[in-house]
Amino acid sequence: MNEVTFEWRPFLKRWSEEWADACDPEEDFPDETALRERWLGFTPASPARIAAAEERLGCRFPPSYRAFLEVSDGWRNAGGFVSLLAGTAQARWYEDEAGFGALYREDLGEDSSPEEIAQVGMWSRALQLDVESDATYILMDPQDVSGDGEWAVYCHKVWAAAPPERYESFRAYMEAMYREFHCLRTHVYGDKEFVNATTRALDAVAEEAWRVALGGDYAQARTALLEPDAFGRPRAGTLLWQIQLMLGEAAYSRGGSHVSAAVRAQEFPPPPEAGASGDGTYSAHALLIGPFRRSKPFFRYTAPGPFGVAVEEAREQARWGDTDAAWRTIIAALPQWQPLANDHLTPFGLLEDSLLGPLVTAERKRELLAVPRGPEAVPGPSPVASALDPGGLAWLADRQAGGLAAGYRFVLVEGADPAELPGRIGADEEAVLHQPMTQWDVDNMRHSRGESSSYDDKPVVSVGRSAAGWSFAFDGEARGFDQERFVSPVGAASLGTRAVVVWSSRAEPSSPSVFHLSVAENGAEQYAFTARKAEIVRSGHIPPALNPDLFFAHAGSGEAWVSGERRALEAITAEFGVSLPRYALSSHCRLHRFRTRSWTRPPRSGETYTVVRWGDRTVHWRQGVADV
Repeated sequence: MNEVTFEWRPFLKRWSEEWADACDPEEDFPDETALRERWLGFTPASPARIAAAEERLGCRFPPSYRAFLEVSDGWRNAGGFVSLLAGTAQARWYEDEAGFGALYREDLGEDSSPEEIAQVGMWSRALQLDVESDATYILMDPQDVSGDGEWAVYCHKVWAAAPPERYESFRAYMEAMYREFHCLRTHVYGDKEFVNATTRALDAVAEEAWRVALGGDYAQARTALLEPDAFGRPRAGTLLWQIQLMLGEAAYSRGGSHVSAAVRAQEFPPPPEAGASGDGTYSAHALLIGPFRRSKPFFRYTAPGPFGVAVEEAREQARWGDTDAAWRTIIAALPQWQPLANDHLTPFGLLEDSLLGPLVTAERKRELLAVPRGPEAVPGPSPVASALDPGGLAWLADRQAGGLAAGYRFVLVEGADPAELPGRIGADEEAVLHQPMTQWDVDNMRHSRGESSSYDDKPVVSVGRSAAGWSFAFDGEARGFDQERFVSPVGAASLGTRAVVVWSSRAEPSSPSVFHLSVAENGAEQYAFTARKAEIVRSGHIPPALNPDLFFAHAGSGEAWVSGERRALEAITAEFGVSLPRYALSSHCRLHRFRTRSWTRPPRSGETYTVVRWGDRTVHWRQGVADV
């Protein structure tokens, strides 16, 4: 803040001229003389007049306000809500006439900061500068002083229902009001262009920032766009919003009202049908984002040209669980992406794609922004895409990272397409492959079923492609393992090929930790083992590399068991060359699902079981001899 180098007269003259060009002379300008002279201010205050005002108030004005008075003794239309700002004659002490200090004092507590406490006192000691306003107070605090003697200015808009906005000096406040004038005039003009030397200079900055951002330097572009956006330049705001969206600094629903129609049609999901929520007047996108993702309609992002082709390829990879390959496909094709208009910076609609959106993590958003694309693309090798999956199976042992605290089980089938798995191990009455679903969707489907049984264990599993030509069916909510009732699906899964089944459950109050492996070929089980505490039950000829004694003979419980589980998973990975996609299985990714046949045998004569029906909100308990 340097009042020696800052020239008030050119600044105020430019503001006045731009106001005159933008206003309706009959309604907005103070008088004919002012309009003719294109001046919103007044004659300068003489040194004697300034000194007299300071003597009347018992203080010396801060430097920037004093310098302002030397150019104009007051100001008309300071922003959009103060029609007259005080000069030497109107400035006066406020003394909290409206009682705001008492209201804010009630909010103080033990955790209040020194700044909050000091601000409460501001109301009774501030110098008031607003003379005519729309319920807006402009107050200068003589005790909130910077090192160069400037007083902080507080702007309190009563109707805003928010604390006062602080500016570090009178000059900072006036510069903000100049920006506010531009913002409001741009809003008033709507589709009509609001143009002057200032707007042309700011729009040139936005043009250069657009090209810089397309070239991958999003940090420089973001910095450059801040000033044009503060002046309300529509294109700058739209471009800045896209960068901020990808950096997690803005909400998808903000969207920018000035986004061109072509960009909006491509990058935004269609609005809900009118009346779908009982009200067709709400924001079309407010319910389609963030925490509402799991309940929103399915959205399929599309784009023209080679990038659009790559998006379709990536979607095919993602729906079968190969999320890393999907991301590599997108990044490799991103240089070929083309903006639809000069307010289009990035394919941000990917964030809302039901299959691809969950792949775009915070790190990957920055990665996407950094790739030169469109007219700024550079020839050369494809950009390097980040990976989220560690490969193999050992990650399953880390229950917290994988979100698998209850346990897990899976079936791996060699050489089979994932779409074949429902026909191999699907429940007889519903051996169908569902469209990609989240776990939340699965939970809803589970609760909509009319009946479950303690002897009827038919999980809804995720299905996809594993490494080395295998397919998988995975259940991440498997609980207690019962050796007496367990029926491995490995035989049915292996018809005409090989299959592997793994079931792991951690210790619970009613049962210890269990790890089961079974392997079959062409419908016949080849070998299996079940480790339960230090007890190991085995069958068939187990390869030396999978000998359960290597993992669980001395495992016991706790960390020793987890270590054994991890080594067993590593051995299974090495033996069969298989892998499971951690990110796709432990996030909100959508994968195809199907319900398997029961992993538990029917009850024998004399055994008891429970049937729970909740479709009609009643519960029935049955005991005795029964067939399920």
